[in-house]
Amino acid sequence: MTVCLENQLNLLESTNLVDILRYRGEYQPDKSAYTFLADGETETDQLTYGTLLASAEAIAVELQSRISPGDRALLLYPSGLEFISAFFGCLLAGVVAIPVNLPKKNQKMKRVASILENAQTNVILSTQSQISALASQLALENVTYLATDTLNKEKNSQFQIIEISGDTLAFLQYTSGSTGDPKGVMVSHENILTNLLDQDLGAKHDQDSVIVTWLPAFHDMGLLYGILFPVYKGITCYMMPPIAFLQRPIRWLQVISKYGGTHTAAPNFAYQRCVDKITEEQIKALDLKGWKAAFNGAEPIKIATLKEFAQKFHPCGFNFQTFCPAYGLAEATLKVTTVTKDQLIQVCQVEKEALSQNRIVITDNLDNSQLLVSCGQTEIDTEIAIVNPDTLQRCQNDEVGEIWVKGKTIARGYWQRPEATQETFCATIADTGESPYLRTGDNGFLYQGQLYITGRLKDVIIIRGGNYYPQDIEQSVIESHPDLLADCSAAFTIEVEGEEQLVIVQEVARTAIRRLNEVEVIEAICQAVFEAFELSVYAIALIKPASIPKTSSGKIQRRLCRQQFLNDQLKLVSNWINPTAKKGLTDDRNEKESLGHSVISREDITARDIQDWLVTYFSKILNKKPQNLSINTPLANYGLDSVIGIELIEALEKWLNIEIEPTIYYDYPTIKALAEGLAEEINE
Repeated sequence: MTVCLENQLNLLESTNLVDILRYRGEYQPDKSAYTFLADGETETDQLTYGTLLASAEAIAVELQSRISPGDRALLLYPSGLEFISAFFGCLLAGVVAIPVNLPKKNQKMKRVASILENAQTNVILSTQSQISALASQLALENVTYLATDTLNKEKNSQFQIIEISGDTLAFLQYTSGSTGDPKGVMVSHENILTNLLDQDLGAKHDQDSVIVTWLPAFHDMGLLYGILFPVYKGITCYMMPPIAFLQRPIRWLQVISKYGGTHTAAPNFAYQRCVDKITEEQIKALDLKGWKAAFNGAEPIKIATLKEFAQKFHPCGFNFQTFCPAYGLAEATLKVTTVTKDQLIQVCQVEKEALSQNRIVITDNLDNSQLLVSCGQTEIDTEIAIVNPDTLQRCQNDEVGEIWVKGKTIARGYWQRPEATQETFCATIADTGESPYLRTGDNGFLYQGQLYITGRLKDVIIIRGGNYYPQDIEQSVIESHPDLLADCSAAFTIEVEGEEQLVIVQEVARTAIRRLNEVEVIEAICQAVFEAFELSVYAIALIKPASIPKTSSGKIQRRLCRQQFLNDQLKLVSNWINPTAKKGLTDDRNEKESLGHSVISREDITARDIQDWLVTYFSKILNKKPQNLSINTPLANYGLDSVIGIELIEALEKWLNIEIEPTIYYDYPTIKALAEGLAEEINE
């Protein structure tokens, strides 16, 4: 449908996302909004703008009968389009949506419980199939569950339109703060529209643009760009679950190729995973000439990854300048800066030694230098200042400092956290009195109008685009075994072959040193971290009591601890390096597929068959003799994390020729348990 210019002009004057949704539903009802590919390949569900508006109104009617505008509701959904209807249903009803990662079966619900308490709500929206499990896992009284997929989604005359302005709170983004002390970023409709405008100006979308996304809906980039932006611009989006991409990265590029995808966004690790996993034969079937913008953000951007990706996929039409390196954070709604389509990607080569002293010295000398990729600039009113975090004064042009940001895209603060809001969102530059600025906690500098990120002032750990708070990991470590001392743990990352890897330093109780069962303790730590965060631990240093570096007030000095680890200065009791080293599993697909045996008939399968296969599998990837592998050792000790677990299940599925629950290893965490559990399920 052709939309008249007058309507377009009125749309641009909208102050909230609800008006835009209603406009799309009424004037473009038949246009495809979202198509979901459950396995990353087959279309399984679709929403037009008309059906999206109708389903959102039906959910809004139900919400209006239960709670009031301004109340909060948690959205706990599996990947799919039901989340989108629920999110917009909340907006239509004036209910503050809270997207939260759906916990896996048997996973602890501490984070969900903490968010419910902080958000001062007892309302959870999900699908009917998930609610019984959620109620059992959460085990809280007085929680109201609403299964939105059971509602009549026909257009509902009972819906009552409420007044919504730019200042109206739209959602809370709980990506900031630890599990025990969650901080919900308050995002208003004005924040959303301002940020979406910035994204649009930078990437040159038009009515024929097609977004392809696999990012989770609870992630700020997945929510803002993958879900809200299509409605803002009135364009089509193709979606797949994150696990579909992780299983087979080729699916992401196949969807772009098949449906003419023009815009997409992902962390750096996703582009590197495509480089590592996609074969030359698969590339021959791709057509990426129409790909216009590939946003790269949410974690450090590696120039080597950009070059390798561009070189590998150039034969099917990918151009290096398609990359749009970006920087943003939830506290700024999403985007702060991006390299736009009109700009060349800038790379700055600086002296390493000077950089370590927070100085910028541009050099042509390749020795002892570091290449930094520009994250571009803003297209709107956002102002960036580089500030000394100690003196709170503006840095000189050749100095690295904390990145401070202000403008209409900056969120309203943290829900029910006035002190944290004042500290983070209301900063003042000491020498000029300018305020209020958002303190991002990231270090960087401006050079020739471009923003460069150099590291983090905060201790937040970033692995594969996900944010993890060290205090949460440390608490899980401490609780994993009685021989470990409380408040004497440090979690941090080091770079290994271009990837961030998790390291744990932990004090051992004095009474346990002589009788310490090192294997037992290390297994307990690895398993605890995996169960809570789906992360693999790269290294564990068990150290003597009273030897971990702390401040005079008793706070762990994680950075000093990291330096001591790298310099071999820790007072070690035991030191362990994960035998899988970098990635655990080989990147050679042919070798992986040949592990174990040929496809076996499910009628003939026994637990011993599966156990032998698993032993062969892990012995090859660990480069160990099968007899040296314990079938009772937690898989987390063999480098198992969410990505490696997905690859393991994929290999098992090919061998057994059946579908397996992707997270089954949560229920069966050892080779023996997994073999017996699989055999039991197969023979039921």
